[in-house]
Amino acid sequence: MISCLPERLLRNLRIPAIAAPMFLVSGPGMVIAAAHSGMIGSFPTPNARTPEILDDWLGQITRTLGADSNAASWAANLVVHPSNERLPADLDLVVRYRAPLVITALGSPTRVIDAVHNYGGLVFADVNSVGFARKAAATGVDGLVLVAAGAGGHTGQTAGFAFVEEVRQFWSGPIVLGGAISTGSAIRAAEILGADLAYLGTSLIACEESMAADQYKNMIVASGAEDIVPSKGITGVTANWLRASLLAAGHDPDNMPEDKRPNFKNAQDDGKAWKNVWSAGQGVGAVRQVEPMEAIVSRLRAEYDKAAAMPPFFLKE
Repeated sequence: MISCLPERLLRNLRIPAIAAPMFLVSGPGMVIAAAHSGMIGSFPTPNARTPEILDDWLGQITRTLGADSNAASWAANLVVHPSNERLPADLDLVVRYRAPLVITALGSPTRVIDAVHNYGGLVFADVNSVGFARKAAATGVDGLVLVAAGAGGHTGQTAGFAFVEEVRQFWSGPIVLGGAISTGSAIRAAEILGADLAYLGTSLIACEESMAADQYKNMIVASGAEDIVPSKGITGVTANWLRASLLAAGHDPDNMPEDKRPNFKNAQDDGKAWKNVWSAGQGVGAVRQVEPMEAIVSRLRAEYDKAAAMPPFFLKE
């Protein structure tokens, strides 16, 4: 497959992947480590508890990776849900530091497209259904991030196999596919399906550079797909949670309240829920130890190369 990604996003990549922005997990250290290791690093701006802290984080990233939009690839993730009162301040800072890529989540990307395009940045919209993908495509975004079934955090319900195929019927631009992608062979499979990049989250939570608590990292290492519980009961949006963390926080994983409504008016209040209940995707079983980002990317690259070199089954002797 010939990638339709801009060359500036491909620069310095060892694997065709983005380190997905994860609430209370991704910070500047993880973004920089991902970029240095050969991925596109990213983080959600609400992870910085105040705009002043966000200013400091963006300064760290741009000083290390380059301030120009054509420099090393990294992404800021903006929550564009109407209830997020911090969006204007966060967007102003993202524009000031000229983030090469902006990934929008939980709403229409319309509010940020012109501001990012004016300095030469790219906007990718995070969507979890074909319907949302179609709406986002009509706004003028540069790429679509398809959050398929099995993804950690706020997840989708459509299998990646079906999701990419249907979106490709009306969208010829860049596609990023997420959902239980935790190995190099899965990254290669995403390309074969028609995606340009893979979205990796769960497989990176246990990296040494993440902001996740040690107990969270250890729970990731100890868990498998059967330990994942999908529920709206924590944030009002369907997300995949680690069963053990639900139990530890006093929830009944088999009887979660599914009538909760989303509200991102105060990102820090929302963060209290994520701090006590931990998310992961169905690819969690591939994570076997806590290790540096560089080691993870090196292993993913080896797995990717092995999968890419493997002949089709019908050609095997």
